[in-house]
Amino acid sequence: MREVLDALLYHASDRPKAIAISDGARSVTYEELAHLVLSNAKLFTPLPDRVAILAENSIEWVIADLALAFCGKTTIPVPTFFSVEQFTHIIKNANARHILCSKNTKPIASALGVPISTIDDVPDTQEMSWAECIGENAGRIIYTSGTTGAPKGVRLGSKQITASAQALGEAISATQDDVYLSVLPFSLLLEQITAIAAPLLIGARVELAPDCATQAAKGDPSGIITAFEQTRPNVSVLVPSLLGAWVMGLAQSQMKAPDSLRFVAVGGASVANKLLNAAQSVGIPAFQGYGLSECCSVVSVNRLGDNKSGTVGKPLDGINITIDDGEIVISGDTVMNGYLGDKNPNGVWRTGDLGEIDKDGNLRVLGRKDNILVSANGRNVNPEWIEALIEDMPSIAKAILLLDNDGRIVVLLAPAMAGEHELNQMGEEARHKIVLESLNGIPDYAIPMRHALVNIGELAASNLLTPSGEARRKELQKNIEKWLPRSAAA
Repeated sequence: MREVLDALLYHASDRPKAIAISDGARSVTYEELAHLVLSNAKLFTPLPDRVAILAENSIEWVIADLALAFCGKTTIPVPTFFSVEQFTHIIKNANARHILCSKNTKPIASALGVPISTIDDVPDTQEMSWAECIGENAGRIIYTSGTTGAPKGVRLGSKQITASAQALGEAISATQDDVYLSVLPFSLLLEQITAIAAPLLIGARVELAPDCATQAAKGDPSGIITAFEQTRPNVSVLVPSLLGAWVMGLAQSQMKAPDSLRFVAVGGASVANKLLNAAQSVGIPAFQGYGLSECCSVVSVNRLGDNKSGTVGKPLDGINITIDDGEIVISGDTVMNGYLGDKNPNGVWRTGDLGEIDKDGNLRVLGRKDNILVSANGRNVNPEWIEALIEDMPSIAKAILLLDNDGRIVVLLAPAMAGEHELNQMGEEARHKIVLESLNGIPDYAIPMRHALVNIGELAASNLLTPSGEARRKELQKNIEKWLPRSAAA
């Protein structure tokens, strides 16, 4: 983070009145941001080495994050959407000795058993000197909800953050004239890189609009449409579910995305080709990417003038991707320092993802090694392969392949909003025929024998999907009889 903080100092001196960050109600210039970071750093210096941030997106979140880095602290961003059990696990597992919270999250933070202080209305205190910056010692521990088990702490240092932010800025041709619209939670590493580190390095402007993501998750795309229209950004990053809500809202309103947009990166989960095509049709320049926290977020992404359908693009500069026995292996400066309590992988990470590299050097992600389904007849089936084909149907928002309790391949189908009424009115046999048609040419052993309609909102509310929309397969598998009871077997 030292390079990011040095860039802040440079822009504060070179372009002091340029807007650094705005939330629609308040704007902070680069000069003001530098002052606020130095003031907060003075207050944070006496804090313990490991400090958690548990707060919703705000300008204060950014200031606190940068101030902690200035002091060389290890920051632990805590997702506000986690459960109480996950909060408790993170604070204990990371050995966090202090929590910075907001007024809204103070009741939660107060119950976690460590000292707290709020980031709202921090007093304007004496500044630290830039010469006191030890940002090169700063680290962060990232927790992701994942698809199974308790969250693991990913250890990252200044080197990984800087390398990732610099490479991503180059990949999207970022400039200081860019306006970045931030809608994802800052607790996600992806947004820490794309909305804080990368814009600061080049001196761009960031606009915060976090509430629209919450609205979209509840089925109301009006907020995300308004945020993009009012802000008219050049760049943004979305997860597939948010892109889908935005596309649907624009299509239903017969609107187009603002022509200011140059690059909208989409990641966090697989993206159906039909969604990317639909995005292009309403004026959204969507580019699929791939990454993971263990490699400091983005690993590869499609680019302007080089957007290859069905792939997640070429690796960022400084990152090398190879395929070993079908598994994606990543090496380079962005690879983590290891999980908490585990050894350092020394710049090489076996991802557990299956993939291939095409003749042009683009990566294609085929699924997870540990997601392979072994059917009753002993055949191995990669579920993501089948799911992607089904999800290309306009009426299907999500497909999840599982095994029923007789060991047969089955699929849960979440209808797209536009096709929900039609699918619900259709008979089971007719629906299944449509599914089979989407899988024309697929080996018989990989074709689902049965299906059930599910509501994607209910799955998310029951914590059966990750925040980025990936299936928690083990939990879904445990509950398969809820949708496909054994007694209904054919």
